[in-house]
Amino acid sequence: MALVKICAVDDLEPNEAVKVEIDGLSIAVVRDSAGSVFAIGDTCTHGDISLSEGFVEDDTLECWAHGSKFSLKSGKPLTLPAYEPVPVYQVDLVDGDVYIDPTVTLAL
Repeated sequence: MALVKICAVDDLEPNEAVKVEIDGLSIAVVRDSAGSVFAIGDTCTHGDISLSEGFVEDDTLECWAHGSKFSLKSGKPLTLPAYEPVPVYQVDLVDGDVYIDPTVTLAL
């Protein structure tokens, strides 16, 4: 699959996450406080909770229900109760737009 255009970078506020659906995948697209854009699986691995409804702090996304924080860079949970990582997807910024390839997951 090719890259999928999601939105303009400027459509994402700093410290904001938005949920997008691509071919049945729920992905949280996040702009952190430094302005970097990330894409991680939107479903918390501790429960069936949308991470995009959570809280962005530095380079983490916190599940609003139980407080697990996930690294935006690696997808790894940094706090319990989650212990399984979420997938991290390739993000490309082209001419001010955000593109994601949902078939490419990054492993750190």
